Amino acid sequence: MSETPTAVAALHQPFTLPNGSVLPNRLAKAALSESLARRDHTPGERIKNLYRRWSGNGAGLTITGNVMVDRRAIGEPGNVVVEDDRSAQDLAEWADIIKADGAVAWAQINHPGRQAPRTLTPRPVAPSAVALPESGGMFAQPRELTNAEIEDIIARFAATAGHLVRAGFDGVQIHGAHGYLVSQFLSPLANLRTDAWGGTPEKRRRFVLEVARAIRAEIGSDKAMAIKLNSADFQRGGFSEDESIEVVHALAAEGIDLLEVSGGTYSSAAMLGVDPTLKESTRKREAYFLDYALRVRAELPELPLMLTGGFRTVDGMEDAVASGAIDVVGLGRPLTVDPDVTAGLLDGTTTESIVRPKRSGIKLIDSLTELTAYTVQMWRMADGKEPAPRRHPALNVAQYLVRNGRDSVRVGRRGL
Repeated sequence: MSETPTAVAALHQPFTLPNGSVLPNRLAKAALSESLARRDHTPGERIKNLYRRWSGNGAGLTITGNVMVDRRAIGEPGNVVVEDDRSAQDLAEWADIIKADGAVAWAQINHPGRQAPRTLTPRPVAPSAVALPESGGMFAQPRELTNAEIEDIIARFAATAGHLVRAGFDGVQIHGAHGYLVSQFLSPLANLRTDAWGGTPEKRRRFVLEVARAIRAEIGSDKAMAIKLNSADFQRGGFSEDESIEVVHALAAEGIDLLEVSGGTYSSAAMLGVDPTLKESTRKREAYFLDYALRVRAELPELPLMLTGGFRTVDGMEDAVASGAIDVVGLGRPLTVDPDVTAGLLDGTTTESIVRPKRSGIKLIDSLTELTAYTVQMWRMADGKEPAPRRHPALNVAQYLVRNGRDSVRVGRRGL
């Protein structure tokens, strides 16, 4: 008679957030932009089918992909948009599916700013009229936001958060990473303003702080408010690690319930592990941004930390949590090729993820294969099929292009 595998101790431990909600364990399904909304940008059966497949897989926290706050600003084909109560029933069903087996459900909310293909958002807005680098004409020149428009977007973040929690989500995560609008305001390369919203690090971070304040006022203290933030954008003269740490201190003072650490932008995709500016030692290590997380932990020991990107083995995850370096392990891509991997990691039947970044050494090709491989697996599950991780990358790219068009294929789009 075989012995029952030993469960992983640290990953099994529940975790209480500052708002009082309890995560059943330390594994989280990180945000992945699903591109599965209906044509009117409301969530439908396909996105619910995907989350039904993930429901019951053991993850203590599940975070949805991009939910946009303004239907005039769409970051990817198939984005869900929540501006009002028209999707209340769909949102309630979505939240119920996630929570059916005891997981905590958060929705990630976002505005793309300049980071939106011209076919979806022909007149994008941004902190400053600075085009996205290396866009190849896929993204239109943005227009600088007026003060009134900035205030409107802040109100939209809060309104979207309110609709989501009233529908049954336990909280929201602000997407402040990967080159979207929040990170554009933070970046000295994208934000050239000299008014109250830019010109100094303190003014550049005003936008995200005002968004956090507005959301907290809308959802109250009993619902969770988290943020995904870049450790740095890995661009010369851009948002640095030192400045990021200052932003974290300011957000902690606003009472965020959890910080998810990530990094990179469209032009420097550190979050996918395919960016050539990453040190080889960083790529080989399981957690790409662990050094930054350790720095945050040293300066803000009470701030809950989630780290996503690069985790492969149960030993690496266990060590990161048991050592106190982080509190929650985020898994994104592994769940697209093995939707039950979290359950296996928790019961000891799985020791590592089968995900390995697919690299040819050519940045564009690497970005395309990484982006499309995992998106297509989510589409398969949305259609009632199982993932096909061994499917040839060319087939994934072709399917993605047929469905979403060439303008949608850019690195960094998955809300990872």
